Amino acid sequence: MVTIADVARHAGVAPSTVSYALTGRRSISQATKARVEASVRALGYHPHAGARSLASNRANVLALVLPMREGMHMPVMMQFVVAVASAARRHEHDVLLVTADQGAAGLRRVAGSAQVDGLLVMDVEMHDERVPVLRELDRPSVLIGFPADAARLTCVDLDFAEAGARCVDHLADLGHTSVALIGAPRAVYQRDTGYAHRTMAGFSAAAMRRGVSSTTVPTDADHESVHRTVSGLLERHPQLTGLVVHNEAALGSVVEVLRVLGRRVPDDMALVAICPDDQAERLNPALTSVHVPAEQLGHHAVALLMAKLNRAPTPALTLLPPRLTDRDSTRSRA
Repeated sequence: MVTIADVARHAGVAPSTVSYALTGRRSISQATKARVEASVRALGYHPHAGARSLASNRANVLALVLPMREGMHMPVMMQFVVAVASAARRHEHDVLLVTADQGAAGLRRVAGSAQVDGLLVMDVEMHDERVPVLRELDRPSVLIGFPADAARLTCVDLDFAEAGARCVDHLADLGHTSVALIGAPRAVYQRDTGYAHRTMAGFSAAAMRRGVSSTTVPTDADHESVHRTVSGLLERHPQLTGLVVHNEAALGSVVEVLRVLGRRVPDDMALVAICPDDQAERLNPALTSVHVPAEQLGHHAVALLMAKLNRAPTPALTLLPPRLTDRDSTRSRA
């Protein structure tokens, strides 16, 4: 491993001069600085992470605040974690994963520890108690999701309202006149989680705009709950021909329950999911879906946070447009 002493010998200067050139803690001539930088490049020297932290007064760590709560689908959550970690690594930062559900107090504890440079916050509620704290902290933050009042915050998310609307428009274009949204577990709505409410709002508004009969129901992800939800929908709405499912953990059970109940997909029941593409493609039939871009959201959130750390201007709200992919679970009724 190349050391600072090796760089000093190669450049013909003292090790302390190399340190000054790399950290900027003391003024040196431009010619000497250029000679040191040329030696650094020639030898492939990489400063120790701890030295870089001391020099920049940074911890080189980002906190990802992802409280483990009822109704969360962990495989999709882990896609966000991996995306954030890989993006942070490209910026030479590590990630501290904070999973305790400690609300505002937890944010203050993490931000006050001097262990992190900034915070990425997930599972954002419409009236999230953490929001006032984020506005007060001396650490920059980015929310993956956004609350009802996003003033003085930096947020990035999929446009879930438009995602719900795109699903309805797709079904209406195919000739469906009665559709239902099978949503997240009841606990997610009771927490006032933003993405779930916005999907429902977009779905309902689009159904009204298109003159389509619609209903919305939450469901827990276990097979028995899904069976009860789907069979209940079909009993109450026998004219129903299209389902939108915004509950990744329930998707497999929805497909199986429809089969057991004698409803063929897509001949008798069209099915559209809001989920990552890989999950939609694994099922049989492959599901028409609006993609949840966990990787893109994670990378975008880290880029925004790094920009804030570097005091660069950032947009207050970034909404990624939804992308619907037509697969085997929907078909024209003409």
